[in-house]
Amino acid sequence: MNRFVMLPMIIFLSACVGSATPPRNAENACAIIEERPHYLSAMQATEANWGVPVALQMATIYHESSFISNARTPRRYALGVIPAGRQSSAFGYSQALDGTWDDYRADTGRRFARRTDINDATDFMGWYMNQSRARNGIALTDARSQYLAYHEGHAGFRRGSYRNKAWLMRVADRVEARATVYDLQLASCLPSPS
Repeated sequence: MNRFVMLPMIIFLSACVGSATPPRNAENACAIIEERPHYLSAMQATEANWGVPVALQMATIYHESSFISNARTPRRYALGVIPAGRQSSAFGYSQALDGTWDDYRADTGRRFARRTDINDATDFMGWYMNQSRARNGIALTDARSQYLAYHEGHAGFRRGSYRNKAWLMRVADRVEARATVYDLQLASCLPSPS
């Protein structure tokens, strides 16, 4: 095939797959959206559809996958050397588990949604966090509690399973702090809504 035909095809396909590398400066929301403007478009669509703030979506993705589209949980090893699968089925930007992702696709009718697509991953987070609001009364602006429910599941959050996990409580505090920082950064680089 002609290389002039191949190059556009390769660029198109790589854009569809997502990015296996994080943005160069994932600490700064403005730098992220400058480097990857399609992230902002996806997150704004999710905010418009589900009401989940862009900063909370960004903070959750930062802590779940570091903005790596094909992120997976670490492998487990039997006897320290024999591969024994992954810690869980969590995958993609949102680190959605297989079963929860299937529930999302069935519930929303998005049969072809992919966890490696930022649009689908953020829509999933909007759907899930709205369920956390409906089932557990968690405000969509409560980054800490939303993250705890996201990590522990709706029933786990309701039971308070996170209370015995000091490490998870620290991560939830960091998600809340990062969402606040991202929100301030976004206020400085995005036009204010009219």
